[in-house]
Amino acid sequence: MAVRSGATLASMPGSPASRRILFVEDEAAIFEPFSKALRRNGFEPVIARTAAEAVSSAEVMDPDLVLLDLNLPDGDGSDVCRTLRKSSDVPIVMLTARGTEMDRVLGLELGADDYVVKPFSSRELISRIRAVLRRARSDSQPPAEPIEVGPLRIDLGARSVLLSGEPVKLARREFDLLAELARNAGTVVTREDLMARVWDVNWFGSTKTLDVHIRTLRRKLGDDSANPRFIETLRGVGFRLLTPEDGSP
Repeated sequence: MAVRSGATLASMPGSPASRRILFVEDEAAIFEPFSKALRRNGFEPVIARTAAEAVSSAEVMDPDLVLLDLNLPDGDGSDVCRTLRKSSDVPIVMLTARGTEMDRVLGLELGADDYVVKPFSSRELISRIRAVLRRARSDSQPPAEPIEVGPLRIDLGARSVLLSGEPVKLARREFDLLAELARNAGTVVTREDLMARVWDVNWFGSTKTLDVHIRTLRRKLGDDSANPRFIETLRGVGFRLLTPEDGSP
């Protein structure tokens, strides 16, 4: 495995089953002990200390997951996340000392799969890494047939959406959310079930990110929450994708 100059190979275990973690962190006091914890748990960590190293290393090593600090000496980790998402669906876990709800929502909106606030315990972070990797593996299973609900066609294999034959560009989580609603079209999916299935079964805290994604999804579908054509809200309960039988177009 080639790694460009600047990235440090922290481990090269012999097992081909080792999952490669690109650890983007400039503080040795953090990446050195946690790299040891990753190795003890069967992962292969590679360290990148800058945003530039992170992008170049990701291109070369094709990591199984990116552990991304937001505060980097040559830029913001958010920019790294945006760059990676232009060409890759690699799972990303953000690390930051900024722990407000808005920071968390922003990180997830940028395409991160999870968001962990410093200081963190190695045990908790490794558990979250494993959960994200499990979801990524399930996403790679052979897709089901496309789902058609009224004028919507959701192709699970191609991860594409057509509305009356016209493509609708969705971010990763927006697609996952619409697909989950489409699998249960005509029935209510609770907020808790959506968070568990689309984000994490062990999700804790606010579900505001779900509302943000629903709002963006509605806008891209040309929907109106006050007079929904596609996504109906049951306040305090969840959401339902309307079918022609429900009176949707």
